[in-house]
Amino acid sequence: MKVISVGAGRLAWHLVQALSGAGHEVVQVYSRTEESAAALAAKVGAQPVCRMDDVGDADVYVVAVKDAVLADVVRQLCKGRAARVFLHTAGSMPMQVFEGLAAHYGVFYPMQTFSKERALDFSRIPIFLEGSDPVALGVARTLAESVSRQVVELSGEGRRRLHLAAVFACNFANHCYELASEVLQEQGLPFSVMQALVDETAAKVSELSPRQAQTGPAVRYDQNVMEAQLSLLADRPLAQQIYRLMSKSIHETALKEKQ
Repeated sequence: MKVISVGAGRLAWHLVQALSGAGHEVVQVYSRTEESAAALAAKVGAQPVCRMDDVGDADVYVVAVKDAVLADVVRQLCKGRAARVFLHTAGSMPMQVFEGLAAHYGVFYPMQTFSKERALDFSRIPIFLEGSDPVALGVARTLAESVSRQVVELSGEGRRRLHLAAVFACNFANHCYELASEVLQEQGLPFSVMQALVDETAAKVSELSPRQAQTGPAVRYDQNVMEAQLSLLADRPLAQQIYRLMSKSIHETALKEKQ
């Protein structure tokens, strides 16, 4: 299948290489930044382009750009190509962003956190699909099943809630790592001292539910420990607030388990 990637960011960096490795012909990589387009295009033998007028013909256009510019990019991209298939990769954007501009469109959402610096096994990444019609859905499924072992059809509402869950499980969890890192830095300790703890915490939830895996002073509402730790955050009121809210949420969840 001939594919054009509209976008050369972190998600596109991995997806384009996975699609090429699965035998699809990535003919072009578009980015507003010439350097980004060239770097990704070189990985798969594609043509880099940085003007929408230079985007050529393909069976499917995979749009992997920031949510804030998606609608504008789609309006430009679909002109004169309305009969082709268009898929965006956003977790929270509706597929209707293509409505009235294309005949066949949908969503191809790989749920993963992407960094260009880290290699990923794309076959382990679940991909969630939505399509405006059987043609779009069929193309999306063909692409997805060529690179992933887990492909799921999901409504727009379901995908928005899935993305919300991913923000809690990934983005918020990672920010907690950053808060921990700042506390450690004050004592001259590297974040690496947390690695065994982080690894075990992640490993446990492959065998236990998150609720069963939860430990710490907030579960039993050990106020002596919690107040002592809050005092250590006296010069960081926002971190104090996060600590209080997280502790309250953990304890209320633990109480539900007992009911």
